[in-house]
Order: sequence, then C-alpha cells, then structure tokens
Amino acid sequence: MNDTANLSLRKIGDKEFKQLSEFIEDEVGIKLPEVKRSLLESRLQKRLKILGIVDFKEYCNHVFHSTEGATEVLEMIDAITTNKTDFMREPAHFEYMVHEALPEIVKTRASINLWSAACSSGQEPYNMAMFMEEFIHKNRAVNYSVIATDISKSSLQKAQEAVYNNRDIEVVSDRFKKQYFLKSRKAGSELVRIKPEIRKQVTFQGINLMKEHYGLSGKFDIVFCRNVLIYFNKENQARVIQRIIDHMTDGAYLFLGHSESLAGMRNHLVSVGSSVYRKESN
Repeated sequence: MNDTANLSLRKIGDKEFKQLSEFIEDEVGIKLPEVKRSLLESRLQKRLKILGIVDFKEYCNHVFHSTEGATEVLEMIDAITTNKTDFMREPAHFEYMVHEALPEIVKTRASINLWSAACSSGQEPYNMAMFMEEFIHKNRAVNYSVIATDISKSSLQKAQEAVYNNRDIEVVSDRFKKQYFLKSRKAGSELVRIKPEIRKQVTFQGINLMKEHYGLSGKFDIVFCRNVLIYFNKENQARVIQRIIDHMTDGAYLFLGHSESLAGMRNHLVSVGSSVYRKESN
C-alpha cells in the first residue's frame, strides 16, 4: 500500500497537534484541547489527500513554511470550522425581534440595519429578512438591510446560492414556504430556493471575528451572534463581544445562543430577554 492510499491511517503527532491547535486558536479563536485531537485529525485528512501530502509533519511545513501556506490556511480553517445551522433555529428570538425589538427601534429609525455575525450557510440571515417582511406587512414600511458574515468561504458560497433541500425547510410553516421559497421546476427535484425579493435584502461578506477590524460600514440595530462564543475562551469571548458592541447603535439588540452567557463582560449591555441584550445609550 502506498503512502497516498494509506492517508486515512495517518495520525497527527504531538508536535504537529500543538502547532496546529495553537495556531487555529490564535487565528480564529477555536479551542482545540487534547480531546479534540481526533476531530482535527479527521477534518484535515481530506486536505492531506487533495494536496498529496503523506503526513501531518509535511502538512505543517506546507502551512507554515511554503509560499502556498497563506492559501492553505484559508482551506484549513474552512475544514475545521463547524457550520451547523437551521431555518427557524431558536424561534423565540425571531418572535422577540418582531414583537419587542422592532417596535422599539422604529420609534426613532426609518431604516434598520441587521447583522448575522456567523451566518453559516445562510438560513439565519434569510430568516431575519423574512421576519422583517412580516413586521413590515403587519406594522409599517421601513427600509432594511441584512449583512451576513462568516469565516467559511464554502458556507458563504452556499448561502449566496440560497438553494436548499426540502428536508432543510421541514420546520418552516406552510405559509412561509409559499411566501418566501421557490420550488424547483425540475420534475422530482427536492430543491427549493429563497425568493429573489428576500435574497436582494441580504449581503454576504467574509469576516474573521477574531480580527481587530471587520471592515463593516455603519452600525447595526439588530445583531444575531448565536452559538459562536462557545468555541472561544473567556478572553477571546470578551474581545469579540466588545467589537460587536462597537458596531451596534445605541439601543440596539444582541441575540446570543441559549447556551451562551455574557457573565462578566456586559459592557453597555443589559439583559432584556432570554439570551437577548440591549445596548445602553451613552
């Protein structure tokens, strides 16, 4: 059996695991303790195969010491990033947005900026746009835009395509399916696509939340950053939260995942609901 065929059996050595895990935490904030060794190993096996690299020692040399290293870093991050999301995830947040947050925001603003800070394959920002449409229909017209960001280039590509499987929208109500999704014209196809009037409201951009500058213009009235902080240590959590706060308008709302907490780092934020915070005015 040659080395290439034997790639699936390659194990990551202690030195290479330490080198890669420390770099990944510094670069994107994702913690990879010893218990995650097999996860890192399995997720990078495909990269070794694509590159024709026979072991992790050679892979580290490629990442850190070759002219193609910077390009491979992006591929590596894409491989190890967890991109799991669903339509209507934590629906209570969307209900709060429509019935509590938006009525307060529109008292002083006729244009609303929303940010999905870790959009994965697009379900969350498209849901945000759908619920904005629901609010507008039942209340009054306002202009709005959704900025959707993620570190994974493959997830952003899927999000921009806005094509999903029928299984992906099983949790979506029949009314929403009819209102906001298009069925494929191909006989027997299980694919659906977000309608263009929703797609045009959402703009996608690659962002690493660990970087000091995000390159975002303007500030946001509603920010969803759910199930992201759980991958960071406390120090990095605090840094990311402060950067997000800096991108929020006074009175803006921040939505976190229900398993996440801002204990000890609520600068200018007050709790107003379950995993929902509002930025205080200066």
